Amino acid sequence: MLKKQYLKSKPICKVTFYLPAAVKAETVHLVGDFNKWDEHSTPMKKLKDDRFTVMLELESGKEFQFRYLIDQSEWHNDWEADKYVPNPFSGDNSVVVT
Repeated sequence: MLKKQYLKSKPICKVTFYLPAAVKAETVHLVGDFNKWDEHSTPMKKLKDDRFTVMLELESGKEFQFRYLIDQSEWHNDWEADKYVPNPFSGDNSVVVT
C-alpha cells in the first residue's frame, strides 16, 4: 500500500510504503529506482500489527519502479501500486507515480 503526501514548499512527495501483515516475513527491504536497486540500503520497519513500513521523499512528477525483498530471498510487488511494468526477469515491477 502507498500513502502520498505532497509538499507545498518544494517538489517533493513523501511516500510511505506499507507491506501488509498477510505477507509473513522476518526482514523486508524496499528496492527500486530510488536506491539503484540496492538490496540492503532501504530496510523496512516492522510494526506491532506485523506490517512493514518505510517513508521516502521522492521527486514529484516522476515514476519509480520498485519491489519488496522478503527475507533476502522472495520478491513481492505492491498489491496497490499505481501501475505495473514488465521487468527483464519474466515478471512485473510495481510503479509509484509521484
